[in-house]
Amino acid sequence: MRHHPRPTYEGRPLARPDEEVVDQGLGFDITTLTSRRRVLRALGLGAAAAGLAACASNPGTGSVPTTAAGTGLVEIPDETAGPYPGDGSNGPNALTGSGIVRSDIRSGFAGASGTAEGVPLTVELTVLDIANGGSAFAGAAVYVWHCDRDGGYSMYSSGIEDQNYLRGVQIADPSGRVRFTSIFPACYSGRWPHIHFEVYPDQAGIVDASNAIATSQIALPRDVCDVVYAQPGYEASVSNLSQVTLATDNVFGDDGGVHELGAVTGDVTSGYTVALTAPVDTTTTPSAGSAPGGPGGPPPSR
Repeated sequence: MRHHPRPTYEGRPLARPDEEVVDQGLGFDITTLTSRRRVLRALGLGAAAAGLAACASNPGTGSVPTTAAGTGLVEIPDETAGPYPGDGSNGPNALTGSGIVRSDIRSGFAGASGTAEGVPLTVELTVLDIANGGSAFAGAAVYVWHCDRDGGYSMYSSGIEDQNYLRGVQIADPSGRVRFTSIFPACYSGRWPHIHFEVYPDQAGIVDASNAIATSQIALPRDVCDVVYAQPGYEASVSNLSQVTLATDNVFGDDGGVHELGAVTGDVTSGYTVALTAPVDTTTTPSAGSAPGGPGGPPPSR
């Protein structure tokens, strides 16, 4: 009498031959995962890749950030530019104005004379080029913009439509770094405190928002926000912040802003610095970019 061979998976007999591979029981699953980790370690891919393999074996357990093979870098999440980008995607375009390439963005440029008041903040971004092994993306153009102390966006909000402060472009230095002098933004109703940015391959590309390699946001830490919002001029931000968390925010809520939470140093007297490393990948297609109607929460009217 001929005996049919018992079904196997990766050389191991199935504990439940009549069931699917994913239904073989906890012990079988642990052995499978352990085997994959050994292979990944042998290939030098490390724990991050092992985590990806584990998630891949269980589809439907949640999205996994894009990790570039061989670099260990996670591409900065693509987020909406929101309703107030000022990059020409929905009307106003600050990127074609003379003087947009500047480090101090507290005042207007190209004929606009307004100045944004608030607690001093230096915004520091380091752009890494995943497509080139995670090296510094020297020469990349980074456009930064955010709301003012009252929660309004220049070029859009009532009373400051003719202003263009808190918007500017810097060209990454040999270490991939750009640095802006600004003020700490408000927390307006419906959004966690944040700073928008777009990364372009070079300065020539900034005139067209569709050239952006990546569009993302910097999340500001709660403890620092609490200190800043206790200062004069930020009164409305106190109650607004009490109604939102990183987990409930409609932009950062999918992962709690784990890849976008800036590291902040300093104090209210000398000012703060927020720093974030932003790995970008020129081989992927941006999914958010200039989406002007995306979630952003309306800034208050003046």
